[in-house]
Order: sequence, then structure tokens, then C-alpha cells
Amino acid sequence: MASNKALVPEAKEALDRFKMEAAAEVGVNLNQGYNGELTARQAGSIGGQMVKKMTPIRSTRFLRANRTKAEHCAKIMYIVSVVG
Repeated sequence: MASNKALVPEAKEALDRFKMEAAAEVGVNLNQGYNGELTARQAGSIGGQMVKKMTPIRSTRFLRANRTKAEHCAKIMYIVSVVG
């Protein structure tokens, strides 16, 4: 069952600062406390910015031989998410 209770209560202040920074980065005016007047798009953009910052996307280039032509290589980009 989901709960909005913080697992580490001491982290609440840091998470609130993080949320305010994310809101400023996407141009949403966020107030301290309740923000019920936000649209779903605004709230989603804040959450999306927070996730983007927490899980950076790494891209790596690999060369793979093309099996149809001799001596031909195709550049392929794989995008992976590092979770840790």
C-alpha cells in the first residue's frame, strides 16, 4: 500500500528544496506548503524534472560490424539508465 510518509523524516527539508529548485527550472511558481492550484501539466513537469535529475541518462557508442557488407561498420547508440 502506498504512503506519503517519509522513510527518513530528516530528509523532508532537503526534498522540499529539491522540489523548489526543480519548479524554478521548469518555470512553475511553487509556494511553500499546499499547491492545489497547480495544473496536472505543471505538477508533472516538476516531478519529471526531479526524476530527470535523480536518474541521469548515460549514452554510449558502440561499433558493430554489419553482416551484409565486408569491412562495413554501423554506428549504433544505446541509451541506458544508471540506477544505483
